[in-house]
This record gives sequence, C-alpha cells and structure tokens, in this order.
Amino acid sequence: MFSKVLIANRGEIALRVIRACQELGVRTVAVYSDADARAPHVREADEAVHVGPPPSAQSYLLGDRLIEAAKRTGAEAIHPGYGFLSEREWFARAVREAGLTFVGPPAEAIEAMGSKTAARQLAIRAGTPVVPGTTEPLRDAAEAAAIAEQYGYPVLLKAAAGGGGKGMRVVRAAGEIAGALESAQREARNAFGDDAVYVEKYIEGPRHVEIQVLGDRHGNMLHLGERECSVQRRHQKMIEEAPSVAVTPELRARMGAAAVAAARAAGYENAGTCEFLLDRDGNFYFLEMNTRIQVEHPVTELVMGVDLVQWQLRVAAGEALPFRQEELEPRGWAIECRITSEDPSNGFLPSTGRISYLHLPTGPGVRWDGGIEAGSEVGLYYDPMLAKLIVHARTRELAIARMHRALLELTVEGVETSRDFHLRVMEHDDFRRGDISIQWLEQHLPELTGAGASDEEKLVAAIAAALVADRVRGGPPRAAAGAANGASNGAAAMPAPAAG
Repeated sequence: MFSKVLIANRGEIALRVIRACQELGVRTVAVYSDADARAPHVREADEAVHVGPPPSAQSYLLGDRLIEAAKRTGAEAIHPGYGFLSEREWFARAVREAGLTFVGPPAEAIEAMGSKTAARQLAIRAGTPVVPGTTEPLRDAAEAAAIAEQYGYPVLLKAAAGGGGKGMRVVRAAGEIAGALESAQREARNAFGDDAVYVEKYIEGPRHVEIQVLGDRHGNMLHLGERECSVQRRHQKMIEEAPSVAVTPELRARMGAAAVAAARAAGYENAGTCEFLLDRDGNFYFLEMNTRIQVEHPVTELVMGVDLVQWQLRVAAGEALPFRQEELEPRGWAIECRITSEDPSNGFLPSTGRISYLHLPTGPGVRWDGGIEAGSEVGLYYDPMLAKLIVHARTRELAIARMHRALLELTVEGVETSRDFHLRVMEHDDFRRGDISIQWLEQHLPELTGAGASDEEKLVAAIAAALVADRVRGGPPRAAAGAANGASNGAAAMPAPAAG
C-alpha cells in the first residue's frame, strides 16, 4: 500500500478519499485554491498545498502543478476523485510518466471510453447492446436527416465528447434537424472544445440504470449490481438508489455481464461505471462508461458492503480483488439525495453566501458525505453540490421513510438548498411506487419545486421550515414543530411505512 496519496480534488469527494486513506494507514496531501483555504478537506489532510486562485482553470485543472505538488510532498499516488481531471487521459498518462500511480484506470482505457462514438464502437465489438445510431461523427445536416429518416423520429443528437447533457438535442421532425445540429455542435465546441456530434434513436420514457464495475491488474473484473439514476433534471442526476425496482436478478446478471464485457474490451482496471438506458420492455442499451468513481457510489457501497474508494486504492497499489461474482448480491435498499446550493422554487438558480448554521441528520442507517460546515463560504466557482445525504434500510419503503425523516432533520441556514425539493420527491406517489423515467422529473417540476405555489403557501412553508430549524436547536415544543412539518414542503406528511 502507498504511504502517501495526493487528492487532486476538493469538497466532499476529497474528504471521502481522505477518510479511506486514514483507515488504510495512508497519509494524505490536500490541494486547495484561494477559495478553499479554510475548507474541511484542507484541515483533515495531513498536508495541504496551495495550487492557485479560485477559478478551476487556474488551480484544480492545472495537471502539471498537481503532479509537482505530489512529487514535492513525497506522495506516491494521485487520486483524482470525480470531475476536474478524473477522466482526462493526458493527466493519467502524465501522472504515470512522472513515476507516480494514477488511482484509476489506465490512460489507454480512459481514452478508449472518452469519446461516446469510440465507446459505442468498442461496446458493439464486445457484444454489448447499444442504442441504434451512428458510430462516426456527423458531417452535415443532410447526413443527419438521412440517418434520422432511417431510424425514424424522434432522434437524439449527442456530442461525442459530451457529458452532463451538454451538446444534446432531441429532434422530433425533419424541419428541426439543421437548427438542432448547429446548436448541439456550438454547445459541444464551447463546452468540450470538440464539435463532433452523432445521432441515435431516441428511446421514449426509459430509465437510466448504471452498473458499477471493479477490476484489478490480475485479470479479475466484477460488477457490483445496478443503480437507478432516473430522477434527473436536464440530464443531471439528483437522486439515486440501489438496487432498481425495475431490475430482476436475471436482468441484473445480463446487464452486469454486458458491463463487464465492455470494460474488458477497454482493458479496464479500477472502479468504473457503465451507463445504460432501460426501456419499458426490459431491453437495455449501453450509453457510455464513466472512467472514475461516481458521485453516487455510496448507495452501492451500502447495499453491497464494499468500500469502493478503499478498493480503488488497493487495486492501484497492486492488490487482487478477493471477491467472487456470486458473493456480490444487494442487501437492503439505499437512496442518495444530492444536496445542492440551488433554489428549486426559482428555476434552480445558484445560491451563494456563508453557511451560518448547519444541523446534520443522524440515527440508524443515515450517512452524510459533505464538504461543508458552519462558516463555509459558498460561491459560484465550483459545482453547487454541497453534500450527499444517503440512507440504507431493509426495504425500499423503509428507506424512503428514513430519507424523509433525515431530510426533515437537515437544516442549512445562509444559502438556499435543494432539501425541500427532495422532501417532495420522497412524498410523491409515483416515486414511492418506483414509477419513474428520465423524463419524470421534468414532467412534474412545478409540483416538486413549489414554483407554482401562492405567496401564502410560500409564507406557510417558510414559517414551517423555521419551526423545524428551531426544533433541532432545542426551540419550540415538539408538537408545535411536528404540526408544521407537513407544510414545510407544501405537501402532506409521509404515511407511516408498514411494520417490519
């Protein structure tokens, strides 16, 4: 095992890696920008190195500076977390060429899966089902129109180097395709420096289901089941769970085998995720592979009993996986809510400020992966995700009830957050039944965000939220606060789950 690891990231994922290292007896080096000088991850690491001003292009994205910091502090490996440089093959290669270990897949595997079109070609060769579409970038609108006619509308234009929904356009009629292609190419060029766009058949009403894979350098490659990630807004995941209500053991085995085949074809090692669309008939189609640890990895850890971040480090240090595929079965149910500094009732506009008060939920089966504390400054330089609230219970019904309770306990003052949005989702009949798709959230946004609430309803909700905050501070009597809980999110209180 390494003696020292540099974490080339910030916030909650930096803290997550630090904790994994501490349990392995590994010393850690944090990096920080001016904006993060007092951040928790800086304090919790054994050492910290300043890497530049707040903009990530001048700090966290400077690969040479990060490698130099690792060498200067005697770190033997670099863990990239997610985002920033985690999926940049040139960075993985530069780390290796500097004589250090990149805690992730080989640069060649990142490169093979880094382009959506290249990943589709690789998946096809591996026998993994893909959405019908092209494997080469489109030349012009005429070619796009001809292919769309072949597959039938609607079709989806997608940036080859894309992610996060950027460079994506749904086209439902021939007259829309030229403008949609130009728009997708422009957005892709601005976001990724690459305007390559391809086309695929648009699947109506699918679920987004992903398979976690884990491989070592000794030829072992396993899958750790699925995660349901269908609660999305503008292709950004907001709530994830494991397992999925739509996946049977037989389907899990088939999807897992397909993911393992794609990963092997890429020469993959370490943790990674294959993302699939799952249609209403149980057909699944490969979308892409995320060549890093995922934001939503905790739900897999909780149902599988495997510390994925520790195994990232162990695999990178040369250890062989001790698990057998038949041993890896989900136990119980886990749900994760991404707590962001956004105002859902106002179009999810970012919220900035100083966190003046923070009360965290506790109790059985509750996990908080956060990068904030009272006094933290929340700005606009980085992603708005403040933390992840995760719960685990014996059944999905109990997990939803537990998440609802934990969300009510959570209090963040000083910035707007997504907490009340998540409460509404937990209370929604569709979600409680598991009747969701990747379009579900967009179809129900007004009722889930409170955007259409009257001024009187908003006032009641604000008063109720204040009562709950006072309760956790030891304020008003429990009965008074409890009576307000139903109004705190503009919806009825959660029914009690069945016993058991």
